[in-house]
Amino acid sequence: MNQVKEQTAQEQVPVFSQQTQAQQAPYAKSEDVEFNAELADADDLEAAERAQAADARQQQ
Repeated sequence: MNQVKEQTAQEQVPVFSQQTQAQQAPYAKSEDVEFNAELADADDLEAAERAQAADARQQQ
């Protein structure tokens, strides 16, 4: 008897294409992004503070 294993769609996708979007996202520090304090809301200001803290941790 010839037994054939059925493959699911996920098994047929190469491993490198199964990365999450977060893994595929570009490194934000190298992007040219302009911050405008006049247009920033509270969430933007909090995000900017978190980004500065993260950059400082990476440079230690």
